[in-house]
Amino acid sequence: MLTTSRGASLSYSLAQGILEMISDRGLTHGDVLPNARTLAEHFDVTIPTIREALRTLEATGAVELRHGSGTYVGANIGRLVLPNPNGLDLTGDIRLQMINARFVIEPQIAELAAISRDGDAGLEALEESLESSDWALPSVVTPQLNFHRELARVAGNVVLYEVVDSLLSLRSREHREIRRMYDRKKDHAQHRAIYDAVKKNDAALAHTLMHEHLSDIRAVVTEEALTAQKDDPSAS
Repeated sequence: MLTTSRGASLSYSLAQGILEMISDRGLTHGDVLPNARTLAEHFDVTIPTIREALRTLEATGAVELRHGSGTYVGANIGRLVLPNPNGLDLTGDIRLQMINARFVIEPQIAELAAISRDGDAGLEALEESLESSDWALPSVVTPQLNFHRELARVAGNVVLYEVVDSLLSLRSREHREIRRMYDRKKDHAQHRAIYDAVKKNDAALAHTLMHEHLSDIRAVVTEEALTAQKDDPSAS
């Protein structure tokens, strides 16, 4: 029988219990979970209550509910940082705050990537991201590989990677708008320069180049926000 802690809902406690079961059994992404009836008997609750807990876990990607097939361990089971799937549309000011947040962390990520990379591991995907962004048009939601995401992967810090991934993954419309604002050739050239610094293990240069790159993007986003405010003072 499941014991709930003070202040915790039954659904939340069940979700935690299912996560503990996944961990205890050493299950990983794609492994099948017991069916709802078996889980209900295990936790001594009703089937509808179990299904509510599974839907809670499905919302974060910890489990996958496949109609007619069963319940499986989801791709996000090991994630530490998750994007908010319920985020509201962003205003120009919030979009600028997103860039400012990236400005704080990504120069350090570039520096860490130059220091931490293990031989050529990860560099192939990083270089591929340069090529995919070279052909990608502004109307494309995302390139095949995102340079900033792959750079964070090369840095080798899973928390930093998931922070960058979360900032990018659920705000494709806003990032598409930023890509529209920013000169594509300049963007590609700056990415290439950062890649070259990382490849040469030049941490200081990688940090400086990313700082300059995001500074330029921030200037463009700031100008766009000021223009929008002049055109529509009520939006400020």
